[in-house]
Amino acid sequence: MNVAIVKYNAGNVYSVVNALKRLGLEPVLTDDAELLQKADRVLFPGQGEARTAMEYLKARRLDEVIRSLTQPVLGICIGQQLLCRHSEEGDTECIGIFDADVKRFQPQRHEDKVPCMGWGPLHLPQKCESIQMSPLFKGILSPLSLEGTGEASPYVYFVHSYYVPLCEHTAAVADYILPYSASMHKDNFYACQFHPEKSGKVGEQILKNFLAL
Repeated sequence: MNVAIVKYNAGNVYSVVNALKRLGLEPVLTDDAELLQKADRVLFPGQGEARTAMEYLKARRLDEVIRSLTQPVLGICIGQQLLCRHSEEGDTECIGIFDADVKRFQPQRHEDKVPCMGWGPLHLPQKCESIQMSPLFKGILSPLSLEGTGEASPYVYFVHSYYVPLCEHTAAVADYILPYSASMHKDNFYACQFHPEKSGKVGEQILKNFLAL
């Protein structure tokens, strides 16, 4: 399988490269439009600041390339945020795949710390039925994985100061200060606010599910 990772001015990319290598793949890290368009799967990971990331992407027309992709695409961390319409971070216009705006966490209590950092559980959106569940979570979430059901939920690793509110594209929910989109899905675009490459066996299965789409 030909797997490409979008190369841009974001950190934490090589942890994704190494996670894919552990699965027996040799991904190509590239900002070449042709290589990205020809890949079987494209990952768009990273940690960084929205405005400078979008300036880099737009200068190289990578935002247009990403919008044009028709194969499965997986945004990770800031990759999920940049796939949205707008981010409060730097008042930034983003790529616009998901019709949602990225907000900054606003602490409500003394113990609320920003950034959100550490392990947290995933839940399905309350409106979700089994037939609607994103294939990204096959074998990980079930219709019983609704918050408040008492069903044990899978834990994944988060590091972020900004979040995407719940919306029509929400595929999984996390709760830190308020419920928000831990994962999103629209057409061939998938995204995770958390880091599957740092989330142990659960994250490994999510990556496997993405590759198997």
